[in-house]
Amino acid sequence: MQSLAIFPLFYLPPVGYFSHLKDFEADFLIEREEHFVKQTYRNRAVVYSPNGPLHLIVPVLKGAKMHTKMKDVKISNDFDWQRLHWKSLESCYRNSAYFEYYEDEFFRFYEQKFDFLFDYNMEIMRWLLKQLKKNVMLEFTAEYMEGQDVVHDFRKSIHFKNPLNISEFKPYFQVFDDRNGFIPNLSIVDLLFNQGPQSKLYI
Repeated sequence: MQSLAIFPLFYLPPVGYFSHLKDFEADFLIEREEHFVKQTYRNRAVVYSPNGPLHLIVPVLKGAKMHTKMKDVKISNDFDWQRLHWKSLESCYRNSAYFEYYEDEFFRFYEQKFDFLFDYNMEIMRWLLKQLKKNVMLEFTAEYMEGQDVVHDFRKSIHFKNPLNISEFKPYFQVFDDRNGFIPNLSIVDLLFNQGPQSKLYI
C-alpha cells in the first residue's frame, strides 16, 4: 500500500466515517488488534430521535477493559438490548422515506445473536457497504501498528466528542428536523433511511 490508512470498526458508523473511507478507496486496513476503547463508536451509534440525538449502546461484558483486544470483546446478552435498539430505530425512522425499503434485511441484526462485538460490527459493515454500492474487499491488521508505520490513523480521530466542521456536511431531510434542525454526522442509517439509494451520491 502506498499510503497506509487504518480505520477502527464501529457499530453503525457515522456518515463522516464513510466519507473518509471514500478518500482511500481500497487503500486501507480495518483495525482488529487494538485494545477495546470504551465510550466510542466501537459499540455506540447516534441516531435522530424525536427528542434529538439518541445514543444506542451495545453492551459488552464487564471484562472488556483496556487490555482486551477488540476482536475478543464479547457482547453482553444479559438483557434484550437488540429489541430495545430495534424499537428505538423504529420510533426514530418508521416515518422516514426508506425505512421500509431496508427493514427486512436490516432487522436480522436485531434478531440474530452474536457473541463478539467485532463479528457483529463486521457483518453490519459489509451490509452497509453493499447498500452504498461500494465493492470493497476488506483487509485487516495482523498486529497493532503505530508511529511512522501509519500514515493516516483514524482510530482516535473519529469520536462523537470531537467538534465537527459543520460545513463539511450538506443538510439533507431528516424526520425530526422541524423540531431540532439538521443534525450532521449521525449514524449512516440516518442517511440511508432518509435518502435511500441516493446516499451514495451524498457521500
